[in-house]
Amino acid sequence: METENAPAPLTAADRCDRCGAQAYVRVLLPVGELLFCAHHAREHAPKYEAIATHVQDETDKLLAEHGAGAGAAR
Repeated sequence: METENAPAPLTAADRCDRCGAQAYVRVLLPVGELLFCAHHAREHAPKYEAIATHVQDETDKLLAEHGAGAGAAR
């Protein structure tokens, strides 16, 4: 059951506000929310971590979806 304090899991329909890729990070701010792909979440983390009320990081789904060793052996 969802509560007001537990945001819904991110889905493939959630898109990065910066580039439009699939969002894996939701940043809750006092005035709203931002969604970021893993790349833009890492890039902007120093700024949003100082003001965010909550950060929902689901980047662990990337390893689960694509495998830890994907693309390593060629």
